[in-house]
Parts: sequence; structure tokens; C-alpha cells
Amino acid sequence: MSAVTAHVDDHTHDDHGHHHKETFVTKYIFSQDHKMIAKQYLITGLIMGFIGIAMSLLFRMQLAWPGESFPIFEAVLGKWAPDGVMSADIYLALVTIHGTIMVFFVLTAGLSGTFSNLLIPLQIGARDMASGFLNMVSYWLFFLSSLIMIISLFVEAGPAAAGWTIYPPLSALPMAQPGSGMGMTLWLVSMAIFIASSLLGSLNYIVTVINLRTKGMSMTRLPLTIWAFFVTAIIGVISFPVLLSAALLLIMDRSFGTSFFLSDIFIQGEVLHYQGGSPVLYEHLFWFLGHPEVYIVLLPALGITSEVMSTNARKPIFGYRAMVASILAIAFLSTIVWGHHMFISGMNPFLGSVFTFTTLLIAIPSAVKAFNYITTLWKGNLQLNPAMLFSIGLVSTFITGGLTGIILGDSTLDINVHDTYFVVAHFHLVMGISALYGLFAGVYHWFPKMFQGRMMNKNLGYVHFWVTAICAYGVFFPMHFVGMAGVPRRYYQNTAFPMFDDLTDVQVLMTVFAIIAGAAQLVFVYNFISSIFYGKKGAQNPWKSNTLEWTTPQEHIHGNWPGAIPEVHRWAYDYSKVDENGEYIIPGQDFVPQNIPLQDDEEELNH
Repeated sequence: MSAVTAHVDDHTHDDHGHHHKETFVTKYIFSQDHKMIAKQYLITGLIMGFIGIAMSLLFRMQLAWPGESFPIFEAVLGKWAPDGVMSADIYLALVTIHGTIMVFFVLTAGLSGTFSNLLIPLQIGARDMASGFLNMVSYWLFFLSSLIMIISLFVEAGPAAAGWTIYPPLSALPMAQPGSGMGMTLWLVSMAIFIASSLLGSLNYIVTVINLRTKGMSMTRLPLTIWAFFVTAIIGVISFPVLLSAALLLIMDRSFGTSFFLSDIFIQGEVLHYQGGSPVLYEHLFWFLGHPEVYIVLLPALGITSEVMSTNARKPIFGYRAMVASILAIAFLSTIVWGHHMFISGMNPFLGSVFTFTTLLIAIPSAVKAFNYITTLWKGNLQLNPAMLFSIGLVSTFITGGLTGIILGDSTLDINVHDTYFVVAHFHLVMGISALYGLFAGVYHWFPKMFQGRMMNKNLGYVHFWVTAICAYGVFFPMHFVGMAGVPRRYYQNTAFPMFDDLTDVQVLMTVFAIIAGAAQLVFVYNFISSIFYGKKGAQNPWKSNTLEWTTPQEHIHGNWPGAIPEVHRWAYDYSKVDENGEYIIPGQDFVPQNIPLQDDEEELNH
């Protein structure tokens, strides 16, 4: 068997060695190489991220200074901000598109698409993805859906405006409001294409991890990054089709006269002919994706954190098997908790208590991960580079955001704070900021792998981290108190409620922090772009890491390794490992890469 494998391996290498001459188009645009596709995902995701952040700054200014005239509003929003005063219609549209872009286009595609593509083949020892063609199609469908979402901003009646969850009837009746017209149709088309892209990518990741691991790479030797991407892809395959069905049924209701989500609708006293549908059915379909989606966003970030933290603490990850088990437990439990988004939808109270129980259960594997990260840091030889700081920041926001989830997951406690800023603060910390920190940690850590050994500027990275970390809490910590005071989300101004007047100063504080945080991301963009061209070259293995991607040459080649693919002899976390004499396994080196064979009397670890 091994002889055959070796022969096939050499043969594929020969093919790659004499690869046909690549044109600009086949190398940079319609590339089938996973490393290039990862960069395409990252850059598209970052561009979408900046659009999403810019939108949030616009509506934060409206919340802090309601009804004020700003020249920037008129410049950016045009007819939607006459004399520089933002209209209520465009406010809701901005909230809607901001949520959609950040959740799906940045944190799902930008995070999973980038790092699953970059790392799966490199860390499991594969020449490329199972299907390079499907991988390329997946990216271009994502690009197309991004384009349609951006185009929807320029529709005459305005972009989709029903909140990012697009509940009917606002989303199902084209005549309900300006944002229910053509903009909403484009939103649905864009999301349908996005889901197709996500499914193609996920299937590719699953097949690659199962079939293409190199010799010796058993499932228990996989780095935790790969476990996270693998399970994330499985969750995506299970839950995204449900959202696709919801989107298609909405398109049917809007354009073909069906009544899946509509019943007993009155507009200005006139009864519409829709009968028998239920908007709550839509909520079930949406949240059956919507809650697994939280973990589709979070798990890759947690996987990246595991790898970055172990490498930079110079210690084995604490509780490897518990970490894998918690990833699997989160995946299973994430599919049976969606009802906690619907406690006030008229749900049977007994069913509410069932969803409360399953929601509190999912706190257990999440806590296992949090404690294991803290124990990995304990007594480590910490290398506090920007990637490590963002990983530690992720653990912080994961805990602080997760704690408020225990309140929201309880059907009785949730009633008081449902649809207030408390909810917004909770999910921005636990999902938004945590996943963004994971994205940043991954970019700082694997930048030299993506861009031919060039390193990002460390000092700019420190500025980026500290300003972002302080401002993120500056925005979302006070927001909890605004929510507990009862301020409802998605209202474009609260001047009609005198009891909220005292909170205007808090809104101003949050907005100032948000603007500073937005400016800090410009430091990252400058660092990212300048480092691609002028970053100083680092060593082949700059972080002294154990995983296989650092055994590949800095120059990107087809097939990743110039010779045979390395064999794996140990797990990925042999940091600071000593023999019985207290000496490092490799003299003078505190790490043992996965492709180094076990020594005669050495015991393999994988606890």
C-alpha cells in the first residue's frame, strides 16, 4: 500500500512541477489553488467588512444625535438624508444591511472561507482541496452574492429594510414600506446565491478532511483548527438549506401570490386576500439556521485561538480531547436551541422551558473551552504578539458575552430584555467581536504563510489591538445598561419617550467609542496592505510552530510541497516537551514539529 501511495505522490508532484504556464487570469482571478482562493475570500470579506462598519457608524451617529443635520449624511445617503437629516426608512435599511453583511459576508464567508481554504490542505498534508473547481465556483458565487447585495443599496426605493432577520410581513409584502420592494427581492436573491456558495465550500471542506489526510494524520492528531473548520462545515450543510427554503418561500409569497407566511393582513382598512400562513413559521425556519449560524461564525475563531494560543504559550493545548468533544457537543446542541430567539412569539411555556434547558446545556461545552484556554495560558512562556493578544481578547469577550446569554436563554428573564439593546450588546460581544478577534488573530498569525513569508508590523498590530479592545467594550458594555433601562432596538430615535432622555449621554459615549474603533481598523488596513508589498521577510517557521503548513516553502507552489508530502508521527501540540532527563526532545528547541518521528523511548501525548 505504502509503495503505491509513494508512487502516486511522486506522480502528482511531477505533474505539478511541469505545470502549464499560468496567465494572470488563471493565477489571480479564476484560480483553483486553495491558497489564492483563501486570499480572494479574505480581501472580499475585508472590503465587505468596511462597508458594514461604515454603515454602523452612520446609524450610531443618528442614535447619539437624533434629528441632527450632518453633511456626511447628505454626501453618503443622498435623497435619504434631505438637508443632512437621516430619514427613518434609511435608518432601518442601514441596520438591516449592516447585520446581513457582518454576519454572513464577513464572519461566515470572510472567516471560514479564508482559513478553511488556507489551512485545511496545508495542515492535513494535502496537495489541494478535494475539488479545486468547486472551490473556485464557491468563491465566485460568494463574490456574485456580495455584488448583488451592494447593488441593492442603489435601488430607487432603497435597500431591504426589515432588520437582518427580515421577518414577514415587512419582508413578504412588497407594498409594506419602501424597503420592502426591489431592495428586498435583491436581498433574497443575494442570500440564495450566498447559501449555494456556502454549501459548495462546506462539502469540499468535509470531503478534504475525511479523504486527503497525509500518512499518519489520524483524526486525533488533527490540529484543533481543522476540527473546528470540519465541524463548522457539517453544521453549515445541515442548517443552511433551511434558510434557503425560507428565502424561497418568501420569494413565492412576494412574487407568486402564495401565503406561507401571511394571514389576515389589513392595509389602511383594506383586507388583503392572503389567508392561512404564519409569520411564526418563518421565525422557526430562520432561527433553525440562525442559531447554528452563531457557531458557524464562532467555531472557526475558537479553532484559530486554540492554535495561536498553544503556539504562543509554548505549551500543549490543555485538554485536547475535551476540546474536540466540546466542538462536537456544541455542533449537536446548536441545532436544538433555536426557540430561545422566540420566547415572546406566543410559544407554549412548556416548550419555552425545554429550549431554556437545551440553551443552558450549551453553556457547558462553551465553558469547557473557556477554562481550557485559561489553563493553557497558565504558567506558559507567553509570547504576547498581536495574534496572541487578539486570541486572549477573544476569550475575554467570549466569557463576558456568554454570561449575558444565560440571562437571555432563560424564558422568564428574557421577557424583560427581549428586543432591547441588551440583546444587541450580548450577541455583538459573543459573536461579532469574538469572531472578529479570531479573524484578526488568524490574519496576524498566518499572514507570512499567505504572503510569501512577509510579516505584518508588530507595533501597528499592538495599536490596532489595544484601541479596538478598549473601544469594543466602550461600545458594548454600556449598551447592556441601556437595554436594561428598556430602550428598544431598531428605533431610529427615542425622543418620543421622555423616560429615555437621560440615556442620550450614554448613546453619545458609545458612538464616540465606535468612531474611534472604526478609525483603528484603518491602522489594520494600512498595516495589511503595506506588509503585502514591503513587510520584512520572516523565517520559514516564524512562530516556531509544530503544524505542517510551516514545512512548506515560503514561495507558493502548486501542490504545496516540492517533494513528497511529509508523514505525521505525533499530535500538533508538542511544545516544551522534555525527556526523562529534563532535556528538550530536539536539543535547544522547545517545539517538535508533527513530521519528526518519535524517539525510541518517547511517549506520544494527546490528552
